[in-house]
Amino acid sequence: MEKIFLDQTKKLIEFIEESPTAFHAVKTVCERLQNQGLIPLNESEEWSLEAGKGYFVTRNQSSIIAFRVPTGKITSAMIAASHTDSPMFKLKENEKSVAFGEYVRLNTECYGGTILSSWMDRPLSLAGRVILCKDGEFLAKTVKIDRDLLLIPNVAIHQNRGVNSGYSFNPAVDMLPLFAQDDGKKASVKKLLAQELSCSEDEIAGADLYVYNRTKPCIFGADNEFFSAPRIDNLMCAYATLDGFCKADNQGALTLYYAADNEETGSATKQGAGSVFLSDVLDRVCKSLSLDKCRLLASSMMVSADNGHAKHPNHPELSDAQNSPRLNGGVVIKSNAAQKYTTDGISASIFTEICRRAGVPVQYFSNRSDMAGGSTLGSISNTLVPLITVDIGMAQLAMHSAYESAGSADTEYLCRAMKAFYESSVKALGDGSYQLTSKEGDHV
Repeated sequence: MEKIFLDQTKKLIEFIEESPTAFHAVKTVCERLQNQGLIPLNESEEWSLEAGKGYFVTRNQSSIIAFRVPTGKITSAMIAASHTDSPMFKLKENEKSVAFGEYVRLNTECYGGTILSSWMDRPLSLAGRVILCKDGEFLAKTVKIDRDLLLIPNVAIHQNRGVNSGYSFNPAVDMLPLFAQDDGKKASVKKLLAQELSCSEDEIAGADLYVYNRTKPCIFGADNEFFSAPRIDNLMCAYATLDGFCKADNQGALTLYYAADNEETGSATKQGAGSVFLSDVLDRVCKSLSLDKCRLLASSMMVSADNGHAKHPNHPELSDAQNSPRLNGGVVIKSNAAQKYTTDGISASIFTEICRRAGVPVQYFSNRSDMAGGSTLGSISNTLVPLITVDIGMAQLAMHSAYESAGSADTEYLCRAMKAFYESSVKALGDGSYQLTSKEGDHV
């Protein structure tokens, strides 16, 4: 495997390890954007935008939108959307669950559709945000307990002979992580949080805490061609679209990076892709820059970036015979007749051309026609912000496992594709007629 591919994968792994929850992913993105010179905005304040500058705004600390205002006349908006959340377990308000006066477990519920068995017998811990209250002021702060704190123990095969024959895990029974050994009076999550934040327990007014997997990522394979990590879906796309956004130079288009929370639970939150967050930001940008939003969106394009399924080496029968991507095969364009993905002939053609100019290989994904597939944020956000949209991702294995796998070359492929996307512009010549402009020339 070439060094440039491995170096990019190592950078992705660093990003994943810094981002155990959506709150941390957004915090990490904010830090990188500020290092790039982008200016933070507050939704509760008035915005005054200037040509040649970049800005970013967060909502709920778990979704973020960043954009750059070009120096030239704005004729197009190039938008990439991904999501910050991954399937895991959320801690309940009254979190202690004492088992027969001997063990303290934590009371959790599933967030998103995870492969339950993949969480068993792994080092786990807690991360999220804590709300502090002092003198009538509420302040939400991210927290990450950076040590092996929890574990969900399997039942021995001698006591569960059917575990290899299709055992059904019960989230309310089987998936409670072991936290301490006492009668429940000494062990305290709040005490640990106070220690982490150097505050008193009385200052802690609330929290949004999640169980995260601490298994270390790794690069493997005969030629280091694969890597494994928690939360590849969808931090791989959140990272690569950010990389392309930061490296691109486009003086004729508004470039916008969007990473939304709650895709794994349907996006129907104030900060999810089903909210007016993106629409609100575009309204304020257009108002500040005296742009006609409807005309701008007509000559704009969105990439909805969320990983897709590679053909499984042990189960090729689960994939469509002709439309099943492979690891290290490049960007995957996803399509679905029921419009669970937004891709159509126009958006696929334009994005394929962008990838060709960037020297990035393209693959195609469709579900088997007799199997239902998942959906993502593109179609949801398009109901509020309608524009040409293509659904893409990178091929991976074991999606929604606590520990997923992907190809070591594919992160770099997506970074190159997204830089080329952000350096392009789309112009509507009429319904069904578009011009693609980039540094490599025009294509109609």
